[in-house]
Amino acid sequence: MSNLRDIKNRIQSVESTKKITRAMKMVAAAKVKKSENAVKASRPYTKELVEMFRKLLNSVTSYDSETLKIKFAIDDYPALLQRRTVKNVGILVMTSNKGLAGAYNANVVRETLKRIKNYQNEGVGVELFIAGQKGISGLRKKVQQLGCPIVKKYFSAIDKPSPMEARDIAEDMAEEYVAGKIDKIEIVTTRFKNMMSYFVEDWQVLPVEGVVNVHERITDNILDPLMEFIPDRHHILQKLVPMYMTNIFYQALLEAQASELASRMTSMSAATTNAEKMIKELTVEYNKSRQFAITQDIIEVVNGANSL
Repeated sequence: MSNLRDIKNRIQSVESTKKITRAMKMVAAAKVKKSENAVKASRPYTKELVEMFRKLLNSVTSYDSETLKIKFAIDDYPALLQRRTVKNVGILVMTSNKGLAGAYNANVVRETLKRIKNYQNEGVGVELFIAGQKGISGLRKKVQQLGCPIVKKYFSAIDKPSPMEARDIAEDMAEEYVAGKIDKIEIVTTRFKNMMSYFVEDWQVLPVEGVVNVHERITDNILDPLMEFIPDRHHILQKLVPMYMTNIFYQALLEAQASELASRMTSMSAATTNAEKMIKELTVEYNKSRQFAITQDIIEVVNGANSL
């Protein structure tokens, strides 16, 4: 009877787990549609902004900061657009705050470590800016061994992406860039494809040549000759550079959130299916054991009656 009790306890345990995975699947499914819509709605704007930024940048031959009012590092567009030898790279890593999302966080961590090792092989240092608790726990010890400092950590931005959160991240990385502590800015994030799949990607933010890696390649970099800029192109460029950086970071946050939710929904769906399969197998085993126990009891009663 102890065997029956053990099997019954296992069935109850798996039933409890199934309730949890089913609830998490439903929550993720409810959120992922909203997140998917936000990603798809943001992509056309990001593409047009990047295209406009590249056209304007190609039309300006020199940068003038004398007449500009620079309050934040992200407003110092001459320093942000400065080209220099890459000695240190700042990488923003997009992960989640919660687990149970399949291989989502492991894939991002793996790509990040790959980028770090590639840069170190080239003699380039790396500074990390990590969004998401799972990225911090997954990378902390490994990057310490590799000698890569974690400069900033972000938690709320990954759960509730907003332009303000994206601007704060952009400002932190811009400060490092303007101060000369990093010479290149990258983002390791995931691109949402559909409910079943996503891709881990590396986006280059600065220097500006890498913006074509974020969206479709832009072939026409010539401004419309009838287009006018008031007061001038330098003031417009000063406004456009913060918009460009903020929007790229915001797009990366949206893509990461949608990918995380889709991965969690898929993994929880698979876990629920596996739990149901295990319950069926345990139920069959329980019934066989119960039938065997009853048969043994009947045999003992019959043998006792015959002995009398």
